[in-house]
Amino acid sequence: MKACFVDTSALYAALDGSDEFHEKAVGAWDELVDEDYLLVTSNYVVVETTALLHSRLGLEAVRGFTERLVPLMRVEWVDEEIHREAATAYLLAWKKKLSLTDCVSFVLMRRIGLKEAFAFDRHFAEQGFTAVRRQPRV
Repeated sequence: MKACFVDTSALYAALDGSDEFHEKAVGAWDELVDEDYLLVTSNYVVVETTALLHSRLGLEAVRGFTERLVPLMRVEWVDEEIHREAATAYLLAWKKKLSLTDCVSFVLMRRIGLKEAFAFDRHFAEQGFTAVRRQPRV
């Protein structure tokens, strides 16, 4: 089964019609779902996305995310060991402007063997992952 990690940057773009990557994000999301990809994310991404949506787009956007998108993903819960490893990486990589959630994503992806990420965040490619940024369907 094909699988990819889903990042906040892609989720937000898919939900915000004014985001510069909105059309690409919606097209890519539809393709990933249609192609039966296993969509994996972390509870940190869910929290980060929820907070971003709430602050920028309001509660209805959070409701849409929670009710329509989250159920289509397998949410991996970050344990103490993953958090500790990611926090260490975060502190060591401060000049690269990574977030703690980014570092958690990278640790988690490596642990479960994911190589692809649905993300518009350049840090995934910098960390050696393949970013899934498909073109919208015509």
